[in-house]
Amino acid sequence: MSVLACTQFACIDVAASLIKKRMNKIILASSSPYRKELLSRLGLDFTCYSPDIDETAHLDEAPDNYVLRMSREKAAKIAEMHQKSLIIASDQASICEQNILGKPGNHVNAIKQLQYISGKQVVFSTAVTLLDTEKNQTISWIDHFTVVFRTLEITEIERYLLADKPYDCAGSFKSERLGVALCDSMRGDDPTALIGLPLISLAKHLREFGYSIP
Repeated sequence: MSVLACTQFACIDVAASLIKKRMNKIILASSSPYRKELLSRLGLDFTCYSPDIDETAHLDEAPDNYVLRMSREKAAKIAEMHQKSLIIASDQASICEQNILGKPGNHVNAIKQLQYISGKQVVFSTAVTLLDTEKNQTISWIDHFTVVFRTLEITEIERYLLADKPYDCAGSFKSERLGVALCDSMRGDDPTALIGLPLISLAKHLREFGYSIP
């Protein structure tokens, strides 16, 4: 084998090693199985850590300001414990008539949420923060997705909740499953934003941060 060929193979090996080393530093600041599944679609090596922060909204805090603040605080909290990492943090809120709808937590609350949004428009605001602790580089953004719900009967609300059990989802809504049947229309640039992590914009910013996607 020629010296040139050896050099080429050595460069490829070094490049692959550097990419793998960098990819192993990715941390998803979340315990959400939905965000974990979404991020895994990009084929990256990452670990998950749940940030323990107060998620109470401030008085008169606008929904977009709230989710942006939450994503930044989640990233900052994980950064305190994990240096030389790229941290991905996200937060989502569903907004109907200027009211923030959180996770219902149980069946009774989910019924109340779905009865409230029946026949109405709901905007799902998903904020993401990327924090590179090694370069001290941060970027945050918001993706919006609008869902118009049909007028829902209590019987179909009950059937949906028993089938999907969306008690850990903002607005009691799982678009990726039976929840899509509750809608009249959906509008947005990235359907993964509705699930909790907008992969189109995330992949774009990861490439800007030096990661190979795909």
